[in-house]
Amino acid sequence: MKRQSATAPKKRGPPATGKGEPILVRLQPAQLADLDAWIALLEQALAVSQPVKSRTQKARSTALDLASTQVDRLLDPSAPDEERQRRKRRLLKGPKEFRDMRDAVRSRSKS
Repeated sequence: MKRQSATAPKKRGPPATGKGEPILVRLQPAQLADLDAWIALLEQALAVSQPVKSRTQKARSTALDLASTQVDRLLDPSAPDEERQRRKRRLLKGPKEFRDMRDAVRSRSKS
């Protein structure tokens, strides 16, 4: 009968570098630079630890109008109107994580 080893066999390949979700995307240098700048901006915005001041309804409305105007300028004019409206809504609404943070700030300011 063959003798069993007490140690596990060595795994092949380099050691694991971390626990993250690998996302493989090929980007052109200009796109990669834009993405890196956007990531830096997000990290800077998320690192702010000061409490967010509650804004008035008028200020929120003005900000939404300005953002809406800017998004209209940036959207692809060759896309169908329905698709442009869907993209615009998604951009103005923002990612779920940001919506959750906004909701949390609003609920804190009301109490």
